Amino acid sequence: MSELTNKVQPLADFNWDEFENGSHVSISKEELDKAYDETLNKVSEHQVVDGTVISVDKKEVIVNIGYKSDGIIPASEFRYNPELKVGDVVEVYVENQEDKKGQLILSHKKARLSKSWERVNAALDNQEIIQGYIKCRTKGGMIVDVFGIEAFLPGSQIDVHPIRDYDQFVGKTMEFKIVKINQEFRNVVVSHKALIEAELEAQKKEIISKLEKGQILEGTVKNITSYGVFVDLGGVDGLIHITDLSWGRVDDPHKVVELDQKINVVILDFDDEKKRIALGLKQLTPHPWDALDSEIKVGDHVKGKVVVIADYGAFVEVQPGVEGLIHVSEMSWSQHLRSAQDFLKVGDEIEAVILTLDRDERKMSLGIKQLKEDPWETIEVKYPVSSKHTAKVRNFTNFGVFVELEEGVDGLIHISDLSWTKKVKHPSEFTQVGASIDVVVLDIDKENRRLSLGHKQLEDNPWDVFEGEYTVGSIHQGKITELLEKGAVVSLGKDVEGFATPKHLVKEDGTQAAMGEELPFKVIEFNKDSKRIILSHSRTFEDAQREERKATKKPRAKKEDSVKIENQPAATTLGDIDVLAQLKAQLEKGE
Repeated sequence: MSELTNKVQPLADFNWDEFENGSHVSISKEELDKAYDETLNKVSEHQVVDGTVISVDKKEVIVNIGYKSDGIIPASEFRYNPELKVGDVVEVYVENQEDKKGQLILSHKKARLSKSWERVNAALDNQEIIQGYIKCRTKGGMIVDVFGIEAFLPGSQIDVHPIRDYDQFVGKTMEFKIVKINQEFRNVVVSHKALIEAELEAQKKEIISKLEKGQILEGTVKNITSYGVFVDLGGVDGLIHITDLSWGRVDDPHKVVELDQKINVVILDFDDEKKRIALGLKQLTPHPWDALDSEIKVGDHVKGKVVVIADYGAFVEVQPGVEGLIHVSEMSWSQHLRSAQDFLKVGDEIEAVILTLDRDERKMSLGIKQLKEDPWETIEVKYPVSSKHTAKVRNFTNFGVFVELEEGVDGLIHISDLSWTKKVKHPSEFTQVGASIDVVVLDIDKENRRLSLGHKQLEDNPWDVFEGEYTVGSIHQGKITELLEKGAVVSLGKDVEGFATPKHLVKEDGTQAAMGEELPFKVIEFNKDSKRIILSHSRTFEDAQREERKATKKPRAKKEDSVKIENQPAATTLGDIDVLAQLKAQLEKGE
């Protein structure tokens, strides 16, 4: 109000006597209005002027600009300046000298905007610290009101520490530095972090200059990642790798430390420029192997938790920081190559037997199959020769089938022991992996932990019967089931097969027998030991033809002989033969 008083000057020709005596009727109303108007500031619409705050409340701010009426401005336009008080001089923009209610309409926001672009550029050039009001959150950061301009505050520029809750800053007025301006799009980027980095840099240099390996410092957990924990040592960050958090295995660093937690750490290493600092937490406590019970020895049973699984085995933590390895070969008496995942999983609580223990090397090997009796110790009792059992097919080879009678007891059925009659080219033709198959124990190889098994031996040898049924020369009906380069496989029924070479497959009309044809076949060879039957279709009609020719050939030969006798010369008679015989006898006697 003092400024307003200074601006009001008395009229030089005003008659105060007439005014005091009430005799001022000679002065018109227009003259009085004119005299009053001349005492006020001359303001024009759409111009920026300075005004004085005369009242402040939650809804509005009243500002006097020396006009006949005071202006009202919404309090929201002053959110960036929460310390606004009566008497402060502010810039205002005259929007309307008089609205319908006769009220002077002002805007502080528009007044700021009219000069804001020049201000932000000057603030950037001069590295000036400015105030801004954080209006709201946005993707990746915050929107800040700076001189009436909406500037962007990236989340990474709010503080030197990562910010997890942006909402806590909304509605606050803070100090900023303008770090970037895009003149073309009029985008402004501000930073609060830049204000404190200079101070931290000085602290950082001091801390780094004093760093030494083995030094123990207090720090604050700044960030937690899957591979470790970043710790603020007072302006300098160091990393505790996940393996240095605890002597035991750590799958999640959150289980060991919390954000903003104050912890003691030891400096393990740093590079020449001390930009990368390796810290340790577990090194502040004794190694668990040093505290391992001295009475524990090989053969003892221990309990633990599976912490890591690999194909070759499982690591079991018997106490924090003390682990033993169970190799997959020590998980089962079975000789099959299998993965540790088939027996155990992470988190399993198990009991195991100590197989080896090296305190100096801090290594321990364990076994769980030792908790069960080795089935091969008494194999002759449970699986004696000639005993019959049901096994499970594990896998095939070209020469046979590997089966498992129980965990750790394996056997082989040779391909020749699968069937008495069927010629099996590959075991997959006879059975399949995972199927059950009945077997009989043929032989025990305890040293190599193998059983020789048979399947066909569960039945009597049908070749003893076939020997009397398929005698050489007997004829049977057969069906060609397979054609090969060297001949054909012929099914005789009852799982009995024979073989015929190409020359024995020629039919009576001279054509070759075809696949699937059913024809009579004659057995021309039977070998019980090699289980072989050689057949011929051709011989079924060739032999008959030969017999027929033989039968018709003998009578013709007798007729020819009679004809020759009849054609003998007449002089040679039976009587002549007798006379000659007697003469010969006499001559011999006379001699």
